[in-house]
Amino acid sequence: MSLIVDVHILQTLPPSLINRDDTGAPKSAIFGGVPRQRVSSQAWKRAIRKKFEDELDPMLLGTRTKRVVELIAQKVVELADDGEAWGYERAAEESAKFLKAAGISLKEPKAKKNDENESAEEERERLAAAGYLLFLSAHQVHNAAKAIIEKDGDSFKKKEAGELLDTKHSVDIAMFGRMLADEPAYNVDASVQVAHALGVHESEPEFDYFTAVDDLASAAEESGAGMLGTVQMMSSTLYRFATIDVESLEENLGDRNVALEAVTAFVNAFVESLPTGKQNTFAHNTLPELVYVTVRDDRSISLVNAFETPVREDGTTGRRQLSAQLLAKEATEVQEQYGFVPRSAFVAGLGDMREPFSGIATELKLPELAEKVREVVAAEGDS
Repeated sequence: MSLIVDVHILQTLPPSLINRDDTGAPKSAIFGGVPRQRVSSQAWKRAIRKKFEDELDPMLLGTRTKRVVELIAQKVVELADDGEAWGYERAAEESAKFLKAAGISLKEPKAKKNDENESAEEERERLAAAGYLLFLSAHQVHNAAKAIIEKDGDSFKKKEAGELLDTKHSVDIAMFGRMLADEPAYNVDASVQVAHALGVHESEPEFDYFTAVDDLASAAEESGAGMLGTVQMMSSTLYRFATIDVESLEENLGDRNVALEAVTAFVNAFVESLPTGKQNTFAHNTLPELVYVTVRDDRSISLVNAFETPVREDGTTGRRQLSAQLLAKEATEVQEQYGFVPRSAFVAGLGDMREPFSGIATELKLPELAEKVREVVAAEGDS
């Protein structure tokens, strides 16, 4: 039986520049014929991965980097018993040979300078690097380094090198996938989908004109600003949505217990994470005001169309409460009219925002939510 965990969130952001486009403007999208604030799924997935560092054992996580030769070489030096035989330069050479054997294209390193005072950064720049970001789990890096040491300079066959890079995937690789243009055989299909967060109401960017004072000029009683500029910002109540294909997650990880741990970590991380664009300027450190989670055995269902008509306050009910009512109404209509009834549903939230869900979801405190979802997923998987 296929199990799907859908997570729906309402979260209000104050004026902020949490995610910007190539012109420096807040990202936006047209939905329901009007402009809305948008926060890209890439930005939120990055925040989720950073939050995983607080939720999961480091050995269950991965590293995405072009500096993959450096990454493996450091692990070789760390694991090697004979420090003289496995200096950093040799470890880097053998790591590059290993990756090339696996079919990974590497850019040639910069030529070595005749400089005894070469910095660590300059030394790293001389290492071969992948032409794109390569996503490897901690286990894959560890096992590759161990195999390099055991080979002691002997060549790898492509199959054995490939197996080391394509087994023991990390939670973040299993969830968000991996694509290697050089070797599609190493690709991992994502078991988690994250939607772009979208404002539930119409909104457009505003401009903040700012100045900065030169302290010394001010002390000398000189007038005028030391610098001036503008920054764009937006504020919105966002609808956020993500879904976990539990069966696919278990398949990618090859371990049911780790998959259950990953489900718990993802629900917590999706709720608590926050992209940090211009955070020092705007301190947009809010939490969701509503979290609605369903466990399904049919298919994933986004409820974004609850907000196709932009939410507008009616003078008596605030935008957040109206949004919660519309979200609950959409969920109820999907159940009653289309017959897509979840196996279990839970809601956590602030104030009276939970009330519209009283007939379709069990009310929980936020700290209880992720563990309850894990219990249900474990029980449904056993049935």
